[in-house]
Amino acid sequence: MNSKNTLITIVGPTAIGKTALSIALAKAYNASIISCDSRQFYKEMTIGTAVPEPEELAAAKHHFIQNRSIFEDYNVGAFERDALAKLDTLFKENPIQIMVGGSGLYVDAVLKGLDYFPEVAPEIRKKLTILFEKEGIESLQKQLKELDLETYHTIELDNPKRLIRALEVCIGSGIAYSTFKNKPKKPRNFNVLKIGLNADREIIYNRINKRVDNMIANGLVEEAKSLHLHKDLNALQTVGYRELFAYFDGDFTKEFAISEIKKNTRRFAKRQLTWFKRDKEIIWFDYKTDIERIIEDIKNNL
Repeated sequence: MNSKNTLITIVGPTAIGKTALSIALAKAYNASIISCDSRQFYKEMTIGTAVPEPEELAAAKHHFIQNRSIFEDYNVGAFERDALAKLDTLFKENPIQIMVGGSGLYVDAVLKGLDYFPEVAPEIRKKLTILFEKEGIESLQKQLKELDLETYHTIELDNPKRLIRALEVCIGSGIAYSTFKNKPKKPRNFNVLKIGLNADREIIYNRINKRVDNMIANGLVEEAKSLHLHKDLNALQTVGYRELFAYFDGDFTKEFAISEIKKNTRRFAKRQLTWFKRDKEIIWFDYKTDIERIIEDIKNNL
């Protein structure tokens, strides 16, 4: 590698053990940790986002954990800007730094840069949101298939937020969303080493189910209840809160809400793996691999 600065990036599905590995590596290299888990930015959301425990946060210097409020507008573009500025500072202290997280888009924003899209009138998003609420997700899927077949074949078709985003760009610009993607981006001034943790699907799913049970035992229902009044905020459109809001609204029983959290988290993990498996630069390890062995492999690749 040419540059003396390297960002070791740890990825993988939720509940696989990324936090523990990131802390071990931060200690081994006397480095800080950049968190790019988009759910952990918000200080009002602790239990449902699996924020590291106080002793874990104390074990290494963390950045971008609970540094925002759910009432602030914060997006992947702002995170890319803030994370790169923070890395510029951190690399002056140490040529090796750690980044960890399961939010693929946020990882890519820091490592490669974002695709930039034209500004779109907010009324378009409002109309699409109303369409989704009235006619369901199929109406969005049908419209995207007509306007941008390439995006239709590559997007998460069960994710209304992504569908609305693609459609508003198509409608607002008159040009396919896919046209704006994969343009040349500003090169990074650091090297990247990507480490992935994985396990058999059954193990991942069992770990997720246990984690959700622990969240419930630790007060997730009460945490969600305290946020119910603000359920329409963008930051709260996420697994673990959405299902409990439906319980508070009388749409779900408590038991069904919990089972839905587990199911939707398992689906999320599956999507995470699909995203990361496309990246051939990731060096994968079984989640039980001894940390010393991972550090040895990192040394050989630095």
